[in-house]
Amino acid sequence: MNKEEQVMMNLRELFNKMAWLNKLKMEESLKGYKPSEVHYIECIGRNVDSNVTKLAESLYMTRGAISKMTKKLIEKDIIESYQKPDNKKEIYFRLTEQGQRIFKVHEKLHKEFQERDKAVFEQVPDEQFDSMLRFVEKYSRHLDAEIKKLGIDVKSE
Repeated sequence: MNKEEQVMMNLRELFNKMAWLNKLKMEESLKGYKPSEVHYIECIGRNVDSNVTKLAESLYMTRGAISKMTKKLIEKDIIESYQKPDNKKEIYFRLTEQGQRIFKVHEKLHKEFQERDKAVFEQVPDEQFDSMLRFVEKYSRHLDAEIKKLGIDVKSE
């Protein structure tokens, strides 16, 4: 196995371990909410004036899929839609009180996970972080270019 394969295999394994470990606590604390719903809530909670296009770009999903989920979340009173006085064409989304509660629980869990893993990150020197960040950014740009080659534009779907 070459280094590239090792890196990719180890990244997948690392992500899977993290997801499995976090999932246990997430499911317990966010009973009744699907992971996909929580991802939408997180995205809307972190981004002011979220609309279908912004959500599609952030979540790498089609606008049709975003529309379906936002309708479900509106029906569950987790998000609400609104329009700006100066733009009656565009529809935006924000969290309701219930949505805010879920968002805060989710954020608290992320802080717990960061605290749990802090011991590892404290041992990593800045230069190593910089190197890892450069790699991740370079790989991300590569994947963006590959997506573009396929003619897929998340913004227009």
